[in-house]
Amino acid sequence: MNRPTVPSPASFDRHAGWLAAACCAIAVVGFAATHAAFSHAQHPLGLLGAADVPGASAFNLLGFIAPGLLAAWVFVRLRARLPVGAARWAGIGCWMLALSALAFAAQGVWRLDPADLDGPISQRHATMWLLWWLAFAAGALVLGAGLLRDRIWRGVSIAFVIAGTVVVLLNAFPVFAGPIAQRVVLLAWLVCVVVASRSGGVIRIA
Repeated sequence: MNRPTVPSPASFDRHAGWLAAACCAIAVVGFAATHAAFSHAQHPLGLLGAADVPGASAFNLLGFIAPGLLAAWVFVRLRARLPVGAARWAGIGCWMLALSALAFAAQGVWRLDPADLDGPISQRHATMWLLWWLAFAAGALVLGAGLLRDRIWRGVSIAFVIAGTVVVLLNAFPVFAGPIAQRVVLLAWLVCVVVASRSGGVIRIA
C-alpha cells in the first residue's frame, strides 16, 4: 500500500490569497485616506469607486476587480485539492465561493452613481454586493459542512463554518451599522480567501 501524499498548493496558489487580501486592504485604507469626508463608520466601500469620485477607476480595479478575480482563482483551485472522499457538498461550496468572488469583482465594473442611486447602474452594483455576501455565506457553510468529517481538513471546515455563521448573523440581526457590518463581512471573506489559498489535502491511494 502506498503512503498517502499531501499535495501542497502551487506557489502562485499559496500566495494568491494573501495577494488578494493585501490588494483589497491597501486599496480600502489608502483611497479612504485621500478623501477627508469619507467615513468607514458611515459610508459604503462602493462610494470610493463611485462615478465622478477622484481615483474611482483605480480603486475599483485594486479594491474590487483584482481581489475578486484572484479569490475566484483561489476557490476554483481549492476544489481541485479537496480530499478524495469529501462530501459532494464541499465541491458545490467551492463553486458558490467562486461565484461570490466574481460578484465581488463585478462591484468594480458596475460602480455606484451617487447622483442616481435608484438607477440601473447603481442597482447592478447593489445586486452584485447582495450576491457576493449571500453566495459567500452559503458557500462557506456548505464547504465547511462537506469537510467536517475529514480530520485533516477539520480546521479549515470550522473556519468556514464560523465565517458563514458570522455573515448570516450580521445580516439577520443587524447589531452594527450597515457600513461597519459590511467591513466585518469583508474581513471574514478575505480571511477565508487566505485560508483557502493555503489549504492542501490528503489523497488516499490504495
